Amino acid sequence: MTDRNPKLTKAERTVAAREQARALREAQQKKERRNRLLVIWGVVVAVVALITIVAVIVFSSMNDKVPNTGQSPANANQYGGFTLTSTSELEPTETFDFDVETLPAAPEEAAEETPVPPGVAAAEPGQPIQIVEYVDINCVHCADFAAMFDDQISQWLDAGEVTYEYRTVAFLDRNSPTNYSSRGANAAACVAAESPESYWDFMKAIFAQHASGEVNNDGLVDMAESVGADTDGMEDCIDDGTYRPFVKYADQLARVDGINGTPTAYVNGAEADLNTFAETVQSAIDANK
Repeated sequence: MTDRNPKLTKAERTVAAREQARALREAQQKKERRNRLLVIWGVVVAVVALITIVAVIVFSSMNDKVPNTGQSPANANQYGGFTLTSTSELEPTETFDFDVETLPAAPEEAAEETPVPPGVAAAEPGQPIQIVEYVDINCVHCADFAAMFDDQISQWLDAGEVTYEYRTVAFLDRNSPTNYSSRGANAAACVAAESPESYWDFMKAIFAQHASGEVNNDGLVDMAESVGADTDGMEDCIDDGTYRPFVKYADQLARVDGINGTPTAYVNGAEADLNTFAETVQSAIDANK
């Protein structure tokens, strides 16, 4: 009868033992390399997280130091907005003093139905339809909204069929290590005050570049110049955060009025469904002629 399990020779046992030892060494080395990589990546992640936390703390601290009082930019209204009457004109306003600390506290919980904010109203017969949009410069949905509707809004504006008011908020500063929402809103206010004829084009430009990421102050100055804004004083206005207190004021007003997301748009005195925005505006224009 044939032995189905012949015994290994001494030489074969030695080879098998060596092979087993080699396999064990390789397994141990792989485990050690894997553990080293895990430690290294753990350190990298911890360092990145620490840097991010420090940056957020630093810039949040800087944001907290923005004064609560100031004077409004030229062409700003008491609701924290700038109203376009055409793509090259802003509705002029008187400047006013403000104090953020005198404003009511924002509601702790969102209301089931947000009341219409102050300054939002239906148009008189034969007058342009009022559109008010709350935007955050760092908001991807605002950028998508702009890409979808800006050309149509331009046509309505230049036909005298609507007015368009931007009210900028800074809800997304909490996610930005550079307070980009506030810095972008300040830059827009600088353009509105110094070169109102370029305000519409600046707002279009700042949302058009959203996919490229946050823009530093030099980039904001370049953007303002690229749309024809007067360069005299623009750099100082943007770098110094001249209208950051006003941005803070406008942001708090929006919170007080129950705005908790962007974009939020009001058409002819009522909140608009963004999915049917163009149809809603056109219907209001047609009905008001």
